[in-house]
Amino acid sequence: MSRNVPESRSATTTKDLAHIITATEPAVRDLSLDERCHHSSFDELLAECAQLETFRHQSFNLYERVRACFFLYALHRFHLPSRPELPVSGRIPFEGYAHLLERRFEEAIALFLRAQQANGPSDALSSALAAAYHRLAFQTLADQVRRSVRSVRGNQWMFRVGHPHDQPLRVRPEMLRPATGASFPF
Repeated sequence: MSRNVPESRSATTTKDLAHIITATEPAVRDLSLDERCHHSSFDELLAECAQLETFRHQSFNLYERVRACFFLYALHRFHLPSRPELPVSGRIPFEGYAHLLERRFEEAIALFLRAQQANGPSDALSSALAAAYHRLAFQTLADQVRRSVRSVRGNQWMFRVGHPHDQPLRVRPEMLRPATGASFPF
């Protein structure tokens, strides 16, 4: 005799978050991350972060990489800090912080993850990782838009400017002369 027993929420595995990202069925793809993580243990959340980081590097799909970044952002920003097991104090590597300021998010993430592996997770590192993942997601999207715009033949003139005189757009001469009776510049 077989029973239909719903899967336990605590049985949520790391595969589930990657599966949510890659799912084509709306019922799975639109599942709430909060709901999936609410009943996960602290160790399960850390394992999910590690799995998503690996998934993010292995995926060739832009949507999957960006969504994995946003999942990692949410895990480090909201879910891990709400757990009492996460130490409040911790150190953030200065070099990682400098990379973050220089918009070198991949390098910052790598340093923060090495520090987490060496010293254990902390609220400070989770905060730094959340900031890096959040910014990396938007940088990834901006890079894709830039590549798309540059690949259209009609837009290539925008990217061939090496000197101001190379700019094909010109200001009409009448716009450079003051209007009679008006102060210049306006």
